Amino acid sequence: MDIRQIGRAIRHALGVALRALWRFIHRFQLIRWAILLVLTLILVMSAYFTYEAKTVDMADIKSSLQTKTEIYDHKDNGVGSLYSQKGTYVSLEHISKNVQNAVISTEDRSFWTNPGFDIKGILRSVVSLIINRGSIAGGGSTLTQQLVKNTLLSQKQTFLRKGQEIFMAVQMNRVYTKSEILAMYLNNAYFGNGVWGVEDASELYFGKHASELSVGEGATLAAMLRNPSYYNPIDHMDNAISRRNLVLTLEVEAGHLTSAQADAAKQTTLTLNNNYNEDSTDKYPYYFDAVIEEAESKGFSENDLLNKGYKIYTSLDTNYQDALDQTWANDNNFQNDASDGTKVQASSVAIDPQTGGVRAIEGGRGTHVFLGYNYATQLHRSPGSTLKPLMVYTPALENGYHYDSELSDKKQSFGKNNYSPSNWNGVYQNTVPMYTALANSLNVPAVWLLNKIGVQKGVSSLKRFGITLEKKDQNLAAALGGVSTGVSPLTMARAYAAFANDGKMPQTHFIRKIVDATGTTVYQADTQSKQVMASSVAKEMTSMMMDTYNNGTGASAKPYGYTVAGKTGSTETPKEWNVNGDKDQWAVGYTPDVVVATWTGFAYTTKTHYLQTGDGGNVDSIFKSEMTNLLPETTQTQFNVTSASAKVAATTASSAGTSSGSSSGSVWSDIQDGIQDGVNTVKDKAQEWYNDVQGLFN
Repeated sequence: MDIRQIGRAIRHALGVALRALWRFIHRFQLIRWAILLVLTLILVMSAYFTYEAKTVDMADIKSSLQTKTEIYDHKDNGVGSLYSQKGTYVSLEHISKNVQNAVISTEDRSFWTNPGFDIKGILRSVVSLIINRGSIAGGGSTLTQQLVKNTLLSQKQTFLRKGQEIFMAVQMNRVYTKSEILAMYLNNAYFGNGVWGVEDASELYFGKHASELSVGEGATLAAMLRNPSYYNPIDHMDNAISRRNLVLTLEVEAGHLTSAQADAAKQTTLTLNNNYNEDSTDKYPYYFDAVIEEAESKGFSENDLLNKGYKIYTSLDTNYQDALDQTWANDNNFQNDASDGTKVQASSVAIDPQTGGVRAIEGGRGTHVFLGYNYATQLHRSPGSTLKPLMVYTPALENGYHYDSELSDKKQSFGKNNYSPSNWNGVYQNTVPMYTALANSLNVPAVWLLNKIGVQKGVSSLKRFGITLEKKDQNLAAALGGVSTGVSPLTMARAYAAFANDGKMPQTHFIRKIVDATGTTVYQADTQSKQVMASSVAKEMTSMMMDTYNNGTGASAKPYGYTVAGKTGSTETPKEWNVNGDKDQWAVGYTPDVVVATWTGFAYTTKTHYLQTGDGGNVDSIFKSEMTNLLPETTQTQFNVTSASAKVAATTASSAGTSSGSSSGSVWSDIQDGIQDGVNTVKDKAQEWYNDVQGLFN
């Protein structure tokens, strides 16, 4: 069989197959069914899109673009606004025709006559859909569709999203006039360099109102809409001029300019003049982030917070915040960057110990990212020795020990695992008084004491302070902060507030109340405090922790002329690294007016990213600078206790002055001491029972 015979055979076979297929299709009317199926699908999709368009809150778009949520400080003074993708809203009458015509000529020439969509644009989208296999590359959208996309939908380009966009655009065209739609579009458009809206863009680039823009300036702003980062004149003047000239040509084609007018505008020089005043939101970025996060935790959505026109009354003290900002503005307070340029991080929070209101916050160093990571509120790092007062010394006082009780300071091992802590300075004594062990952050006495009172009492004490240890962390090493359970500066500030507030721990909060656009209070903060220890215990702890900054590990962090109580802490790098440095450094300090908790360290600790001992700035320099700047802004309330070391010195001096006295006097003194010890024992035992019972209800 030759090739021609084979070809005839194939054609015959194909003919037979096609005739059979046609008879099958004709017999079962498959074409009709296919048409019916397609029409049904179109009907269902149209019904779905129509329902979505009808049920969306279209009437709220204009008000949301015009409305900002206002933020107030602790004295009810306005300090800024929260907003999303909107600048200063102006009506169409206050927007130059030169901008309006340029935008319409470039983006949507049929704007004034189309029903919200353009058939030619849809056909281009269908072609794009086929070419890009289900994904629409962009283009083909009217101004109304773009406004719908920017205010109601995601930026994802799909067939489903395109269908929603078209039907919603039709609905928007019915709800609003063309002038209102154009005004909303121009007030919502992004013009680069962080500026939304034509009014703020006019001020940023040309130093004038949108109503005053010339033909060339209007064309320049319209040119940016295609790609703001590429066509804005601040960053790319040549690109901006080239695109401006193209827009002017398009305006001629659309009939908005004559050729002579366009040519004249092309010859003008673009003169930049920045007269834009940024919103004060940028002045308190981490605080505003924390406000949004807290509001979201109370059931408010981010979208509502940015668009519903709430009035949010916060605990912010701008004087406190400015004081912390001064410290953060001075790089000399911080360790040098790593060799690869990685910046050491730090965070701090200042709260009112009576109310729990967060007065100021520093969420990190470097460029702020809106709702990015906040090291002051979201950090989870080991607290080091700042855990000792909460887990060891407070429950020790509650279980019969006193500020001057002698603690073992011998080099020794504990428990079945022979846990062997070491003092950071390598020095050991036979015994040491409790206040000295705390002030100098000695490790062996702390572990010895926790072993004596029992780990579980320490764990229960921590829980009262708002810190719950994981099961694997419930051991003697926790006395030194060697735990995987991480804490944040906000957590530590809240815990230490109990010492400054007579044993009552407040609920920390950024927001005092939220009022909606109608004036109704829709949220009120819970400012109740919880008694976590007796007032006498809080006072005795304060007297010991005053020595931390007087003559202990925090002496170099003490602000000159002020008395501060608190604790410092650090976590070491792994021994196998063979480096002299820390992973984390902490300083927590307080007066009766304010509690400040500060942390520093690298975001990710490695062999090349750790806090080097003796390398300039550390937590001491940060904390000292903060408190030096901040404490003059407080009411400077004095402590009602003296430091433990001062009490001991006074007692020693008194004893030396009275000598030994008579033997009868000595006996009577011994009797008094015995009675007092008995009373103290009964009080401590009663306090212990009280805490145990209270724990059952917590």
